[in-house]
Amino acid sequence: MWGAPAEPADSYYEVRPECTDVPNTKFKIRPGKTLSVRRWKAAFSPDGRLDIAKTLDRIHRGGIHPTIRGEVWEFLLGCFDADSTYEERDQIRQQRREQYAKMKSDCREIFPVVGSGKYITAPVITEDGQPISDPLVLAETSQGLDVRRTDRTLVFYEKEENLAKLWDILSVYAWIDTDVGYCQGMSDLCSPMIMLLEDEADAFWCFERLMRRLRGNFRCTDSSVGVETQLCSLATVTQVIDPKLHQHLGGGDYLFAFRMLMVLFRREFSFCDSLYLWEMMWALEYDPDMFYQYEDSGSDMEKTEGAKVRQKSTRKCGKYERENMKVKNPEAHLPISVFLVASVLKDKSSTLLQEARGLDDVVQILNDITGNLDAKKACIGAMKLHKKYLKKVLLFPSYGA
Repeated sequence: MWGAPAEPADSYYEVRPECTDVPNTKFKIRPGKTLSVRRWKAAFSPDGRLDIAKTLDRIHRGGIHPTIRGEVWEFLLGCFDADSTYEERDQIRQQRREQYAKMKSDCREIFPVVGSGKYITAPVITEDGQPISDPLVLAETSQGLDVRRTDRTLVFYEKEENLAKLWDILSVYAWIDTDVGYCQGMSDLCSPMIMLLEDEADAFWCFERLMRRLRGNFRCTDSSVGVETQLCSLATVTQVIDPKLHQHLGGGDYLFAFRMLMVLFRREFSFCDSLYLWEMMWALEYDPDMFYQYEDSGSDMEKTEGAKVRQKSTRKCGKYERENMKVKNPEAHLPISVFLVASVLKDKSSTLLQEARGLDDVVQILNDITGNLDAKKACIGAMKLHKKYLKKVLLFPSYGA
């Protein structure tokens, strides 16, 4: 209702009373701005086709109401096509639930703890008292320790069944994505899916779609970590928009931004604010072809160049994606997360230039932003820097090379 006061959103993600050091949440449910249950239902045609353009605009203005966040995220992450009908989505959902059940069953044959309601946090010992050194078993142990630590301030994860569900989803994902497996940080990305989507299979597919975007960050070789590509992109962007700051930061590898890019600012925001940030990022980056790119890629875990090309409506694209469409050089098409970090650096440039004398100083200054960032302002800042960067790329194509 117009004129109604903003409602705090923390009550939807209850914090354990003994945890008093969690960051304050800035996100509030604002009538007339936040995508409400009523507006969400009204965005569908009688047969179930979603007016994605209006939905994206509403998310840009005020985020998503917590009670519908999970089902909206399924569209933002490409689980469903906005132009699909209720019947088509019901069929896809049922097929995916059956597929997940089959994958989980197959995974359980190799690792019986999966689906047992338990998870592993200690080394597995053989009958003769020796720890098992199998890489899969070791990875499961590391994963269990991460699960135990993930969002431990939330009442939701006081229940062992929810921790076990998180562990199961990560185990199945690691089993099907043999190139990447499980890596530290994935539990931070998966945790919200467990809370927002009641059905475990639905949560898994939402996480799997998110990993399509991010799995490159987790790819490791003997000599490199996948996120280094985005760190290099961040260095390039900073060099273009603020050469003085880039030089002061040493013009190097920007390792201080590693965590921000790996887990999408989960540690820099409160739980609630990080969800708000994510949905605004995904709304800005929204590509209406995403569902078909993922479906056409078959067994490939990421978008493929050979995926079917469809006529794209700019009206149905997010604002960030529209800006990218103006630039033909694919090297200039960077994820918005890079510009979010660049925006934070830009805002802190004065402090960094005056006080940072090395990597430790930079890390300390950036650690001080925890709980003090505004998600919407960060996205607005990222969009401004993105436009500035693209203008440079258009005028001087070598910048994006």
